[in-house]
Amino acid sequence: MRLRSLAAAAAAGVLALTLGTTGSPSAAAGGDPALPGLPALPTIPGLPIPPLPTDLLVPRFTGAAVTPQPLAAPPVPQNPFLAPNGRSSMHNDAYSTDAYAVSGPTGRGLTMRTASYGIRECATIAFDSRDRIVGLCGGLEGFTLMVIDPVTLRAISQLQLSQRDLTSGANPLTDICGGTYFFLDGDDRAFATTTDSAIAEVSVTAAGGLVKGRRWPLASYLPEGDCLVATGVDWSGRLWWFSQQGTVGTLDRAGGAVRTLRLPAGEGIFNSVSTDETGGVYFVSTHQTYRLDAAADGTPEVTWAIPYDRGTRKKPGMLSQGSGTSPTLIGEKWIAIADNAEPRSHVIVYDRRTGVPAGQREHCSIPVLADGASTTENSLVAAGESVIIENNYGYAGVQSTLLGKSTTPGVSRVMIEDDGCRVAWTNPTVAPTSVPKASLGNGLVYVYSKPPGNILDAWYVTAIDIRTGETRWSRLTGTGIQWNNHYASIYLGPDGALYVATIVGLIRIKDS
Repeated sequence: MRLRSLAAAAAAGVLALTLGTTGSPSAAAGGDPALPGLPALPTIPGLPIPPLPTDLLVPRFTGAAVTPQPLAAPPVPQNPFLAPNGRSSMHNDAYSTDAYAVSGPTGRGLTMRTASYGIRECATIAFDSRDRIVGLCGGLEGFTLMVIDPVTLRAISQLQLSQRDLTSGANPLTDICGGTYFFLDGDDRAFATTTDSAIAEVSVTAAGGLVKGRRWPLASYLPEGDCLVATGVDWSGRLWWFSQQGTVGTLDRAGGAVRTLRLPAGEGIFNSVSTDETGGVYFVSTHQTYRLDAAADGTPEVTWAIPYDRGTRKKPGMLSQGSGTSPTLIGEKWIAIADNAEPRSHVIVYDRRTGVPAGQREHCSIPVLADGASTTENSLVAAGESVIIENNYGYAGVQSTLLGKSTTPGVSRVMIEDDGCRVAWTNPTVAPTSVPKASLGNGLVYVYSKPPGNILDAWYVTAIDIRTGETRWSRLTGTGIQWNNHYASIYLGPDGALYVATIVGLIRIKDS
């Protein structure tokens, strides 16, 4: 009971700190002006995420360092209109593999650095040509593009791209309109959606500054109440955009021409997209998995669409009733998603190539994770000829992981074989919402975990052996609500450092 009281007091203290009651960010400190009538937290570049005394009451490190065992994987072609693979977007590359060639932390003498940016989560980050972090960071005030030093985590520059409409009734903790996804190209130009349904181009300068470029308003192509969710670029340089209520469009950045396609009534889009060298653009709606191609004039056309089992409800842990995955491409043939079926979600692998008869496109559909409690709101990780899925069942917001509560355990690897698929292993780690990432350079997959039953609310970066499914090590980040990553992704930098965003800042972990 004493520990529970301590944890409750700590959580309350952090809530008071992060939600604030007085003050506004100063311009000198790099903060954004506070919205009228709303509390704000002063943001000082480089200020660590506040630790709690309860950090001393939980294990700091468990397991042992590993010797890297590189994992072979099919090559991922480089989209010529994206930054190099591993640097361009939330899901790493045009195939959305969520896998890196670099070796991430092995657990050897791990060092950790953190920085707080106020109530602002950098859910999507990329790395520019000078290895700096470029992050799209969302808070109550809206969405801000930031350039961040990859070692010190100091904010070098920031530029607010759009503001939230706090009178709309949308929950800012689950609203993905106009600020979750962006991509970076090889010329250090970011292309991001905005809350007023535009696509904004921003250039990162050699000194790390941010310069506004072109802006393409697209609200006139959307129905009332709709918003942009994602944007991407195909192998021809054509920009694609996707709305939550099911409008897909293309944009000719040179001439400004826009072409659109409406999905069937009732279908929505809540995740990002993938592209391949054959011209295909792949995404998952709340009802179907799609491949689109552009006609000669740029109009999106459906090449194939396959319905999946979307279940009967929006499961706890989901943002919609349907798949929570962006499509993962593997090699020249496969595309993998997860459905929303009951009593267990399935990993589904399709043959994505054109010309495959509709009845032969599905390669496998295999149930995964816990019976009656399985779902994922994060994309599958491509690890060699396999995919890894994380269970997010039970996460309904930050309150789901307070005072010892956590979500349903389970991280599984599904092997893709010539005659179908099989579950190779299921690890009991509890990872409430992180986008996992694989290091092909050392054979580990990283998740952001929160063990259940610990009333101090300890959060860990956990490394799992891709081949065996064994947990190799876990490193404490901290205790308390400020360490919740709330759907943000894990990233590996060019030097192998691991990054994960929380609701108040960024964490960096690296071998010493």
